[in-house]
Amino acid sequence: MDDFYRENILDHYNNPRNHGHLEHPSAAAEGVNPLCGDELAVELEVHDGVVTDIRYSGRGCAISQAAASMLSDVVKGKPVDQLAQIGKEDVLEELGIPLSPIRLKCAMLSVGVLKVALSELTGEPLPPEWNDPSDGIEWKSA
Repeated sequence: MDDFYRENILDHYNNPRNHGHLEHPSAAAEGVNPLCGDELAVELEVHDGVVTDIRYSGRGCAISQAAASMLSDVVKGKPVDQLAQIGKEDVLEELGIPLSPIRLKCAMLSVGVLKVALSELTGEPLPPEWNDPSDGIEWKSA
């Protein structure tokens, strides 16, 4: 079964879904993991409380970029208030393979950037687990 998930990760890395930029995003955010150099930006288009489009861009390892592609598929068409519930477990479920602590940060970059963009959009504060400066990840609204 791990081979299936590895192939899925490579497919998302080599054939990314929702990669690029939106002309007029409703919200945008960026994140950098200085420990490994992964960079990711997310742009959301929201109408009537629903994410109608999402794009991401960046560079990094196969795990960070595949996780962003997979998460973008999950996010599109969902209500913003429902997306506030997305967490680490959801990304790990999409990836489907166990990750080392270092690779876990790579995978979580996409959901963290999504949380920052949602915080910008709604005005709600960033959840505490995503606002810990000791983890080394740098977030910013775009």
